[in-house]
Amino acid sequence: MALAARVTAVLPLVGAVVTAVALTGAAFFTVAHAGCADTGRFVERDGVVEFVGGCVDGHDLPAVPRVENARYDFKP
Repeated sequence: MALAARVTAVLPLVGAVVTAVALTGAAFFTVAHAGCADTGRFVERDGVVEFVGGCVDGHDLPAVPRVENARYDFKP
């Protein structure tokens, strides 16, 4: 009976560790096979830090939808 109580107490911990290891492995696999040779870098120009290089182009990102807000006067 004592052994069953110990196993029952440790089982959630073992499940959490196995899940964490599986998710970490999936993350490393995804990054390794992303297909991007240029990782990019941060460059400071005129006092502004910007990301240069990388695989994501600003034109690939979806545009922010313009919505009318009747409650607040907002001018971009």
